Amino acid sequence: MAKKVVFGEESRKSLVNGINAVADAVKITLGPKGRNVVLERSFGAPQVINDGVTIARDIELSDPLENTGARLLQEVASKTDLKAGDGTTTSTVLTQSIVNQGIKAVASGVNPLALKRVPCNGIEDIRNIATIAAGGNQEIGRIISTAFEKVGENGSTTVEESQSLQDEVDFTEGMELDRGYISPYFVKDMERQIAEFTNPRIIVTDKKITAVQELVPLLEMVVRSKEPILIVAEDITGEALSTLVVNKMRGVLDVCAIRAPGFGERKKAYLEDIAILTGATYIAEEAGLSLDTVTMEQLGKASRVVVAKEACTIIADGANQENVSKRIEQIRKQVENTDSDFDREKGEERIARLGGGIARIKVGAATETELKDKKLRYEDAINSTKAAIQLGITPGGGATLVHLIRKIPEIQDSLEDEEEKLGAGIIGKALEAPLLQIAQNCGKEGEVVLDRCKNLEFGEGYNAATDTYENLLDCGVVDPAKVTCWALENSCSIASMVLTTEALVVEIPEKKKPNQNNMSDLPGESYM
Repeated sequence: MAKKVVFGEESRKSLVNGINAVADAVKITLGPKGRNVVLERSFGAPQVINDGVTIARDIELSDPLENTGARLLQEVASKTDLKAGDGTTTSTVLTQSIVNQGIKAVASGVNPLALKRVPCNGIEDIRNIATIAAGGNQEIGRIISTAFEKVGENGSTTVEESQSLQDEVDFTEGMELDRGYISPYFVKDMERQIAEFTNPRIIVTDKKITAVQELVPLLEMVVRSKEPILIVAEDITGEALSTLVVNKMRGVLDVCAIRAPGFGERKKAYLEDIAILTGATYIAEEAGLSLDTVTMEQLGKASRVVVAKEACTIIADGANQENVSKRIEQIRKQVENTDSDFDREKGEERIARLGGGIARIKVGAATETELKDKKLRYEDAINSTKAAIQLGITPGGGATLVHLIRKIPEIQDSLEDEEEKLGAGIIGKALEAPLLQIAQNCGKEGEVVLDRCKNLEFGEGYNAATDTYENLLDCGVVDPAKVTCWALENSCSIASMVLTTEALVVEIPEKKKPNQNNMSDLPGESYM
């Protein structure tokens, strides 16, 4: 396909036009009084959205030159969303301001600003962060703070769609596995169809057990100790399964067996997690261990185990907390180093299973449009809350960025190159943009609000929800420091690329040629 090449001012102007088109659509959602954007859908009802990154991703411009600029801004929003989970609208507004301020200059792209931050302490800070990230929705803030309080810092909070009209939270205590009992004959409570054990022994192996001879030494030990036992194995079939069931029915053994969770390499990781949580030795062929030589010391222990038809919950006794903490740190490093969203999600799930619990927020709404909007708000709020727990919080409402403007003269004095000084000045001007936009969305004169905020102490600023100037940390108007850092860093990165662009290469779209009889094969095909 033929390419179109444009140079110099024309290339930069096209990029800026594309950036402005996306930013103008996104920035009206900023702040507690931000508006919604309606997105057309090819199928189904239009979607009413207040989420910056979703809006940015949905925009595609007809001019291929301007569309390249739009794609760059989408990259900023997506990058900030990936790294911090929120702050996409702020990074969009910052990028637009930096690009427009510096279109006639070459910005250095260096970001030497260090944000002041305070730790995120207590459930009240979490509730404030979640409320603001959800567009000021107090109920969403309350539900998320309740979920985080219950599951702790290592727990996981997920969002699911509900069939009801109300939002509700389900908590799962302990390690939940998506595997149930192999045979219904293991059931102890016929009414609830579950097998429940108190202080059971647990054996974890990757072997497929078919011969009863492999299990005999283990079962003899358990019978002597008179303790219940849970067997987690690749599979148990044939003679081995029959023996377990017969002894269970006769009351000789208090036993239950489940298949190993997961698939492939992930199965091994899950089995190792279970072994570490319960203090068991992972009986694996590659480690040279076999079932017929197992000792009582190699069996794990749990406080309680509940096995249902399609799920198993293991509640640990806390005796192996040190090893569990080391395992969680190891998984965290794996999550940080992976590029796969699926691997990251599974890693966080494993941390939650080891760490103590999972909270499932079930979102309910009267219409599908409202449901999708609420779900996105919940996801934004959860991501913001996680970011705040990691790196602490800063005053929100654009106040932190305005306070940082005072640092610009010091930074300029430390630079020798005039162009770099100009670049720092452009960043300083851009830091005003989020507050100006928040004030504008509230129907206020942005310059008046900005001028007053510039003279306030750190921590004080404009509360757009109540239209007052107050201590934002005290009244709960806060942002995660991580979100603000990534928004600023990604904005500087993309903006500096745009400002140093001298040529732009895009494909020239080809028009579809009609048939010789000037008729399309299908009605409307020439418009595809």
